[in-house]
Parts: sequence; structure tokens; C-alpha cells
Amino acid sequence: MNAPPKSFHVKSFGCQMNVYDGERMAELLGAEGMVAAADAGAADLVVLNTCHIREKAAEKVYSDIGRLRRDDGSTPMIAVAGCVAQAEGAEITRRAKSVDIVVGPQAYHRLPEMVAEAAAGRRALDTDMPALSKFDALPRRRKQGPSAFLTVQEGCDKFCTYCVVPYTRGAEVSRPWDAVIDEAKALADAGAREITLLGQNVNAWTDERGRGLHDLIEAIAAMPTIARIRYTTSHPNDMADGLIAAHRDVEKLMPFLHLPVQSGSDRVLKAMNRSHDVASYLKLIDRVRAARPDIAISGDYIVGFPGETDADFEATLDAIRAVGHAQAFSFKYSPRPGTPAATMGDQVPEAVMDERLQRLQALVREQAIAFNAATIGRTTDVLVERKGKLPGQMLGKSPWLQSVLIDSAAKVGDMVEVEIVSGGPNSVQAVERVRAAA
Repeated sequence: MNAPPKSFHVKSFGCQMNVYDGERMAELLGAEGMVAAADAGAADLVVLNTCHIREKAAEKVYSDIGRLRRDDGSTPMIAVAGCVAQAEGAEITRRAKSVDIVVGPQAYHRLPEMVAEAAAGRRALDTDMPALSKFDALPRRRKQGPSAFLTVQEGCDKFCTYCVVPYTRGAEVSRPWDAVIDEAKALADAGAREITLLGQNVNAWTDERGRGLHDLIEAIAAMPTIARIRYTTSHPNDMADGLIAAHRDVEKLMPFLHLPVQSGSDRVLKAMNRSHDVASYLKLIDRVRAARPDIAISGDYIVGFPGETDADFEATLDAIRAVGHAQAFSFKYSPRPGTPAATMGDQVPEAVMDERLQRLQALVREQAIAFNAATIGRTTDVLVERKGKLPGQMLGKSPWLQSVLIDSAAKVGDMVEVEIVSGGPNSVQAVERVRAAA
């Protein structure tokens, strides 16, 4: 029997939902009396909270496991969590003998119990996918920052042909209204001023009374200490009229929308099983902008999907020009085992994908610079999140999710009124304004 671990370190990869899951695992372990270690090398237990979206994700896990070996040949207790654990749990236990725990994203509420099993010398594996039962077992939120994530929906029923999420996170399930509201109140009580609602398809959230995400947003907006609300990631097919109207009517809902389209080619979208076309997507963007003209639009793009031609790629560039992004995430297509696209013919050569990705990212960079430049001269509030790299510098977020650098004596969690004075592709500079006395 090994000594029970006294300290832990959680390392999360990938999306915001993984960040949320990592925070919740840390809270679980903290509730057991364990202490967080600043780095993996000093921890008795290391949790690798993995992401399976990109190619070679599993190989990266084995590399990370190898780096945990200490100079004397020993290793900490190692737990592999997240989507790679869900997809390849049995293979991980076979290949990596130093791994003590493998736990999927729907079972991590059992982590303390599994740590006890590992301390007793038994390897622990749980990749069951019960619908949301984990949330009932998680401790009350304890937040130490001004901005917090709150998962309201999990899973996906869309079955895009390139995506593993339906297989690693399960079917779409919405958390109950009372559970979400209670967690939001706990976060507010713990000092959070901004809440980001999370889901694989967050705008698919609904309850048995037919309430939608916009109703949740309105309820959270009524909490007096919550100043800002965001949500991500959305699917175009679930962008309901009420949610669009919320961007017009709910002052605390920030003017930012991440709405992936993935390609500007209808032919490619059909092969992706995206169930929308470019025209309907652009019409949707127009409707959102009509409701909130200053909204910042973010998106996702995949280049090199099997069969993507030069004409298909040029259509994607045209779509990007039509949207006009504040930011966007772009990736080369990578085949994920078990997905339909992985077995499609006409895979695009790596060199072609590289060239296309560079061109797409150059266009998005131009748009990001233009968006940030267009905000120069605006007066707005910035939520201070942390210290900057320079003495006296603070970093926060604007309503449009820009990283804002200011010289200020403000504290983390303060809301500061600033004027934006310059902008680049990734951040803007601002000067603090002195508020008039009431």
C-alpha cells in the first residue's frame, strides 16, 4: 500500500470545458484535504486532463507521462482524465504502467475514491458515461478570481464527421435549471463578477419547461454582483430568436459571439454533416449584428478536410471576408480514429494544408487588427484579471473579449473605466479614466 497523496497538480489541455473540469477536480481534491502544488514536479498526484480533438493527442499523453519520471526513477501518482481517457482508457492502462488512474469526463466526481484505490495498490479505471450525475457529487464552488466558467450543457448530437465529441462526451444533456442557478449564486458569493456559460453546444440548453439559454442568461443577469455574462461554444442550428434578442436586451450579456462555421464551401459543409449552409450562416450573423451592432464575432475553421479543393478553400476565404472577425480559431484537419471522415478518400496533402492554413490565418490576423483598430477611442469598462508583465501593468478583458493592457493601481477583480488608445492583433492598450464623483 502506498502513502495517500497529500498534494496534487492538475494540468488541463484543450477547451474551456476542460478548464472547468480541471477546476472542479481541484476542488474535489481540496475538499479531501489535499493541497495544490504549483508544478507537477512537486506534487504527490498529477492529473493530466486531456483533450482528444487534435491528431496525436494520445501520443502527447504518453510523452507527458514520461516527463513525470523523476531523477531517482520514481513517479508521482498519475491520473489520466478527460477525453483521451474516455476514448483510449484500456490502451492507456496497457501501455503506461506508471498510470494509476484513468477517469473519463463524466466520471471524475469519483476521483477521490479512485485515488484511495490507487493508494491501496489497485489501478482504477472508470469511463462510464452517466447523464450528469457527476454534478450532484461535486463540492460547492469556491472561486478565487473575477471570471468563472460554469458548465450548463454537455455532449453533442450533431455527429459532425470529423469530431470525436459525441463519442467522448456523450449525447446532448442539459443540466437542470436549479442546479445551474445554484452554482451561479455560489460563484457570485465567492467573488466572481463574470460568468461564462459552457457547453459543447451551449445554446442547445433547454429544460422540461421549454426554457432556453436566454432565460438562464436573464436569471443570472438579475444577480446583483454579476456584472458580465458570456457563453460558448454555440452551434448555428441552435441560435434561437430569444438568444439573439438577449444580445439586444440584456445589458450584462457581453457583445461577443463564438459561432463556428468550419468551412465556407457548401459541398464541404455537407461532407462534414454540418446541417447548415454558408448562406444561412451569413444570414444568422446579419441577424445577430442587427440586434447588437458592435458585437465581436469569433469562429472556427478547418482547412484540408478530405476532398477540399482549391475552389472550396477560396470559398472559405470569401466567407471569412463576409463575416469580418474579431478573432477566429483555425486548424488543419486531423483524422480522429472512429470518425467517418478518417476513412474518407481524397485526403489533402500536408503541404497543401500548411499553405492554406497560413493564408487563412493571415486573413484572420488582418481582420483582428482591423477590429481592434476600430475600437481605438472607445471608452469602456475593463474587468481586471491579473498583473501584466511590466511593473504597474494590469491585464483585463474588454466587453469584446479583447486583452487590454493598462497602467493602473487597480486590483484584480476591479472594473476600471478606460479609453482604448492603440491596438494590435492580440491585444489593445488603454489608459484609465478617472470617474466623475457621484
